Amino acid sequence: MSAAASGGTVAPTVVAVVSEELFAEFFSGEDAERLRAVAAGLGGSFVRVDRLSDAELAEARIVITSWGVGPFDAAVLASLPKLELIAHTGATIKPFATDALFDRGILVTQAGAGMARPVAEVSLTFTLALLHRVPEMHNALRVGDGWYDADAVGVQREILGTPIAVIGASRTGRAYLELIRALGAEPLLVDPTLDAAAAAGLGAELVTLDEALRCAQIVAVHAPTLPETHHLIGRRELALMRDGAGLVNTARSWLVDEAALIDEVQRGRLSAAIDVFDEEPFAADSPFRSLPGVLVTPHRAAGTSQGRRRQGRIVVDEVEAFAEGRTLTHTISRDQLSSMA
Repeated sequence: MSAAASGGTVAPTVVAVVSEELFAEFFSGEDAERLRAVAAGLGGSFVRVDRLSDAELAEARIVITSWGVGPFDAAVLASLPKLELIAHTGATIKPFATDALFDRGILVTQAGAGMARPVAEVSLTFTLALLHRVPEMHNALRVGDGWYDADAVGVQREILGTPIAVIGASRTGRAYLELIRALGAEPLLVDPTLDAAAAAGLGAELVTLDEALRCAQIVAVHAPTLPETHHLIGRRELALMRDGAGLVNTARSWLVDEAALIDEVQRGRLSAAIDVFDEEPFAADSPFRSLPGVLVTPHRAAGTSQGRRRQGRIVVDEVEAFAEGRTLTHTISRDQLSSMA
């Protein structure tokens, strides 16, 4: 669906700056029709473009965004005199949200809630793999001609009764907590925004970061990307983790000192399962490609077909609510932006 194909002679009131491939992942045929209906109800047409500059913007009241969109600064906003809503198909709006955007009173909403379940499931998958020493056994069988080396593999463990640290009670952190509790883990929660009663309500014991690192067999990172969380798990913190423990990161590489983690894994003291990296894609000679105690995926934890459609449906629901004058569910304010991932 290109600008030429769907714009016609009627100026677009709803513009989706989403690649054709991603648009098909996010929006079912039914949801795409709902977007066209909203645009018509606003007196214009719907258009999908690869770049914002590809669309006629004078009448656009709603812009739908995806990854890679640039900042909505004063110059961009000048080309969008009637813009009232930006609906983001992803979670973080930091790459494009500006003071100028909020100063104009433009609403911003996002679909991060649709990503929590798939990312939590990958975190659980990583957790079970590390506990059962799957990376060590799998990688040894792939590169050698032996069968099983107990010393190289280490101790295999069940999740039942195992202390697992959850760093951050984000949407994904809470979804992950629910999954590990169902399997009988003993959750330890680190989150400075909660008190002990709130943590208990999530089925976890509230502890300090240092205590969690010392006690947990698995440390799963789900904290937001803030100045104060840069390398929240650094060389000192990794050294606190018990021998044979594992680190799971499906959040942001910002949170973990990658070089320090590689050092610990190279020594064989820790294992790790990682979906996010400082450099993406990482280099051909990256240690992540060869370390035996590592499980890696290419930043695809949220990439399920169900999750993508859930994200698209959230966006369409928000767009419809806006057009009908109803309260939106997933808006982000200027103040909230400073504390979100």
